[in-house]
Amino acid sequence: MRVYIAGDHAAFDMKEFSKVELENLGFEVVDLGCFSKDRVDYPDFAHDLANKVLNDDGSKGVLICGTGIGISIAANRHAKIRCALCHDKETATLAREHNDANVLAYGARINSKESISEMLNAFFSTEFSGGRHTNRVAKIELGDKNE
Repeated sequence: MRVYIAGDHAAFDMKEFSKVELENLGFEVVDLGCFSKDRVDYPDFAHDLANKVLNDDGSKGVLICGTGIGISIAANRHAKIRCALCHDKETATLAREHNDANVLAYGARINSKESISEMLNAFFSTEFSGGRHTNRVAKIELGDKNE
C-alpha cells in the first residue's frame, strides 16, 4: 500500500520519524513535505495529501502538525476524506474499525514517538468492520447535502 505523509514545520522531526516507522511496516511512503523546519502553512499540505489519496485508489495518508487539529480540519474539507485526529492506539484503531478513516492525523507536540508508533501500527493493521458502521460512514459523505 502507498501511504502519503505530510506535515508542517512543527511536525518535521515527527514526520521523519513516522516515515521510518511506516517503511518498517512495509509501506511505500511518499513524502509530500514540508522538507525543513522553515515556517509553512499546514493547509497547503493537507489539501495536497487529500488530493493524492483521493486520486490513488487504495492509498492512505498521515498528516501531522503541532496539535493535529488544524491539519485534520483542512483535510476533512475534501469529500471522501475521513481524516481522524487520534491521540493513542485505541483512537487509531477505532478510527479505522468504526469510521473507515483513510487519513490519520496527530500532533507532533502532543504525542511521543512511542504513542506515534503504536498509532501507526494500529491504524494500518485495522480493517473497517462494516456492519452497523457502513450506514454511518455513508451519512458522513452526505455532508451539507442533508441540510
